[in-house]
Amino acid sequence: MDQRKVVYVVDDDPSMLKGVLRLLKQHGFDTVPFETAKALQDHDDFADAFCLVLDVNLGDQTSLPIADALAQIGIPFLFATGYGEQATLPRAHADVEVLQKPYTIHAIAAAVARLGHSFVP
Repeated sequence: MDQRKVVYVVDDDPSMLKGVLRLLKQHGFDTVPFETAKALQDHDDFADAFCLVLDVNLGDQTSLPIADALAQIGIPFLFATGYGEQATLPRAHADVEVLQKPYTIHAIAAAVARLGHSFVP
């Protein structure tokens, strides 16, 4: 996989996960899906990560500990949530983009562009 084109997606909703993976693949990205925080935490190599899309609520857990770890190692990420702007995030992540679910490829592309990247494969 090309290091600049792999997007990790963490979402506990299988239909939402499948949809975002399809959208990203249509735009030339390889994807790595995870349905639980534990599955992502067990994956210890993010060297190929372009960025991550993190569902905030993952069943009985949140993705906030993952976000903390990503921020420490400098890997860009976005939050996705059905709560949109009403989502309450810690101050440490106040500047992180929050995508309202369900989202479109245009919303994802704009959010990634704001991270300073492009969706041009």
